[in-house]
Amino acid sequence: MRIVLITGLSGAGKSFALNCFEDLGYYCVDNMPPTLIPKFAELFIQSENKKVALVCDMRGAAFFEDLFIALRELETGGIDYEILFLTAEDDVLIRRFKETRRRHPLADLNLPEAIQKEREVLSELRGRANQVIDTSYLKPWELKNRIVETYEPGQRDKNMQIRIISFGFKYGLPIDVDLVFDVRFLPNPHYVDHLKPLTGEDEQVRSYLWRWPETVKYFQMVKELLDFSIPYYVKEGKTNLVIAIGCTGGHHRSVVLADELGHELGARYNLFVEHRDIDKN
Repeated sequence: MRIVLITGLSGAGKSFALNCFEDLGYYCVDNMPPTLIPKFAELFIQSENKKVALVCDMRGAAFFEDLFIALRELETGGIDYEILFLTAEDDVLIRRFKETRRRHPLADLNLPEAIQKEREVLSELRGRANQVIDTSYLKPWELKNRIVETYEPGQRDKNMQIRIISFGFKYGLPIDVDLVFDVRFLPNPHYVDHLKPLTGEDEQVRSYLWRWPETVKYFQMVKELLDFSIPYYVKEGKTNLVIAIGCTGGHHRSVVLADELGHELGARYNLFVEHRDIDKN
């Protein structure tokens, strides 16, 4: 079982970090009372998901003082845990609070005093942290990359979910698409009598289309473009990419190329293919 305790200064990015762990398949809980952590861990020992990320910070008020007791209980029970501590410079934290207009957990003090008090309270916990990340000058995607590379390096590409849609232009564009490829210029099986009633999922249609050099060349160009661009989408922190491939009716050409593209990219990314218009008349 893997438990990652996310803590640190208010405004340093703990909520964003928790979302990153959720994208990596962790079961995530925000603002967990420390006294509940050992019981929560016991429940998860028997579950299929062995990866848990918890945020525990000054919002817990008096409960936060019980955190070290809870950590000792985990150690006694033989349950491993890791502490990720997020911090940032004072002026950066002040700017973030002013931009979001959120209250600091130590609202009875002015903001600079609250930040300093929080640093003092959390100093021992920071000293015990396995990882300390200063988010002062990190962009969101840079923080996400740090988390992925530290905790799930093998999931960097798998964290990107790609959806490939074949469609017919006569029925309109998919509304949530990021990239559109138009294959209406390719030879159309619709005008071949014995292929017309079939779809791009039939081998006869596939063989017909791959017979043409323009099909092969265009597919190779699309694949090279995606091989080049997708890693940059991943680097920027994008987690969902929708690729649409359209022909006239969405029965033949777009289906063939969408399936082949899914086959080529599926080994590297979390991917699925949808044929939106294949069953329409």
